[in-house]
Amino acid sequence: MNFQRKRARAVAAVMGAALVTTLGLAASPASAKISDGWVRGYDRFSDDWDDEGDLQRLEPYSNSNATCLWQRILWAEGAYAVDYDNERFTKGDIDGYFGWRTFYSTRDLQRRLAVTQDGIVGGTTFGLVNKHMYQTGGSTARGRTLYLRYQGREHSFDLRRNTEGKYVFPDGNDDWRQAGYEYLSCG
Repeated sequence: MNFQRKRARAVAAVMGAALVTTLGLAASPASAKISDGWVRGYDRFSDDWDDEGDLQRLEPYSNSNATCLWQRILWAEGAYAVDYDNERFTKGDIDGYFGWRTFYSTRDLQRRLAVTQDGIVGGTTFGLVNKHMYQTGGSTARGRTLYLRYQGREHSFDLRRNTEGKYVFPDGNDDWRQAGYEYLSCG
């Protein structure tokens, strides 16, 4: 009898752990992760970018449309390449390559955001600038297009979350691009 109770408790514990794991996966944040390949979100947009990144100089995604979106944000925020050439990040610098100018401009923006100035765009940095967006139209419902505006310190720009939840933004030439991690088509 004692053996059967122990076995039943062990089975119940395993089943409970499996249930908790399943529920934990179902209750994940509204936004997608970098492994999805896209800067993506669903439902409310205020936390879409909290799990994005890492973008940095020497990572596999350093040269990508996700980097291009980040550079558009650096431009909008009026970030400076402090300790590089102390020049402002310009629209002409938006090319999708995470070089030294992007690195030092990222550190400047991180200083203003009061986070670690490591030049790495992870969930914390991306998440904080996510708060500078507001809805201009569309719907937050899944399968619907959401129209947004990013309001930076110096400039603003329109962007949208398409019906697949992927973010679409204007690159340096104002051509619309999808913010993906695994390809580069920005100009």
